[in-house]
Amino acid sequence: MSSNKRRQFTGEIRRFLPALSLLALGSIVLLVLDLNSRRGASSAARPAVPRIAFVQHASIKAIEDGRAGVIRQLAERGFVDQQAVNISYFNAEGDIATANAIAREVTTGSYDLVLTLSTPSLQTVATANKNAAKVPHVFGLVTDPFSAGVGIDPQDHRKHPEYMTGFGSMQPVESLFRIIHSMRPQARRIGLVWNPAESNSVAQTMLARKICAQLSLELVEGSAENSAAVLEATNSVISRGIDCLWISGDITVSSSDSIVIKSASNAGIPVFCSLPTAVLKGSTLDLGVDYMSIGKMLGDLAADVLEGRNPADIPVENQTDEILLYNETALQTLKEHWNFPAAVRERADGWVTKAETRIPSQLLPDK
Repeated sequence: MSSNKRRQFTGEIRRFLPALSLLALGSIVLLVLDLNSRRGASSAARPAVPRIAFVQHASIKAIEDGRAGVIRQLAERGFVDQQAVNISYFNAEGDIATANAIAREVTTGSYDLVLTLSTPSLQTVATANKNAAKVPHVFGLVTDPFSAGVGIDPQDHRKHPEYMTGFGSMQPVESLFRIIHSMRPQARRIGLVWNPAESNSVAQTMLARKICAQLSLELVEGSAENSAAVLEATNSVISRGIDCLWISGDITVSSSDSIVIKSASNAGIPVFCSLPTAVLKGSTLDLGVDYMSIGKMLGDLAADVLEGRNPADIPVENQTDEILLYNETALQTLKEHWNFPAAVRERADGWVTKAETRIPSQLLPDK
């Protein structure tokens, strides 16, 4: 090739070089964008770890037992916290304003499932959720969900808000009152301190009144709208000449059960409790729901929902596995004669005596 032709060829290359550079740069940009797009699609295809909001109204033994049961069963089903799920815990510690604030926070849509324990937690979350993201909601440890005002049909348990389901667990009030009658047939006046603001407590009190009428007993009532009022209300009821005192599933009073038991013990009056394990604090007898067992059932239900089961298809039913515990040492301080019939001792799941304390292991406090 002559020198003129070489110069001409080189000039042509130089003239097209900017265009070639732009084409190369454009190709690189397209490749990078396509790679990022593929990576984004791959990331979107991978499911995020579900977020669970765990809401409880107060720190009482029954609720703690139920929560432990839920966590254990979720883990059994493969939903281990900080691995297959991320669980955030919320506790209103008995304060309704705090409970409402928590309910608003957990129903914004930032959680995939809300788990609630207790009637107040059910009510506050259900109210907030109705006007918010309608997050799937599984509830338990609720005395009477059908009268809680959250849209569950008391006649047809399949009818409820489509994003909500759970279990009821009414305490065995009638069985407890019949045991009280068998322990001392002369006893006629049963004291009760309760919070009328708790619908779960209202349901139990209404049932107790009905049972008392059937058994020719009298329910001597005092009200306490907060924990600070429990001691005064208890002493007022005791002063009215009761034969024994009953602690229902009322959360306000149960949060102060040690105070109630001490006041009754000072007066020589037995205490009967619907929330095991009050016998470890000095109550005479507990007959209530096995909340650890209920918690495990609730954990199974929550796992089903996480795996895709539609809450709308799950009816709300009662689950009432019972636990009976008695405290023989509590009889020694009573001003009247009370005893445990053979049928009670045979039925008992645990007891406190001078010789031993035998309580089902799942009910004992975590060490």
